Amino acid sequence: MGRVLKHRLKLGRDPGPGQEAILNLLVAAGHLRARLDRICEAQEITTGQYNVLRILRGARREGFARCEIALRMVERAPDVTRLIDRLEAQGLVERDRSGEDRRRSVSKITDRGLRLLERIQPELDALDRSIEERLPVRDRKDLSRILEKLYSDED
Repeated sequence: MGRVLKHRLKLGRDPGPGQEAILNLLVAAGHLRARLDRICEAQEITTGQYNVLRILRGARREGFARCEIALRMVERAPDVTRLIDRLEAQGLVERDRSGEDRRRSVSKITDRGLRLLERIQPELDALDRSIEERLPVRDRKDLSRILEKLYSDED
């Protein structure tokens, strides 16, 4: 077992290799999530809201319907509508009703939302660099390949 994990969790006995991998994955994800939370909190948004803005930036000016946003989220959110409502209230997103189906709304990122993402980008770049400093390219590629195996059969 890794010394850092054992010290971090103050484990008395060594878990098996499977449990150690799960614990390491959860601790690492929690560490990265906390750093991303701090970056987002400084801009008065949540990581879920950041995720929606990131998705809508990729949609360009066409925007996406709520169901399409939900499919593209990194972490599934139980109520995407509420995330979009909050972003709209902050002027970061706007909604248009579809011409053919008035019940279907399409969300689009505003210029204000794009500017917020631009302000966040240097801090996200710094987070990327900190990972690059700790893991060489080959390790990052191997890690991504291995992690995809954990969820590749989900849909």
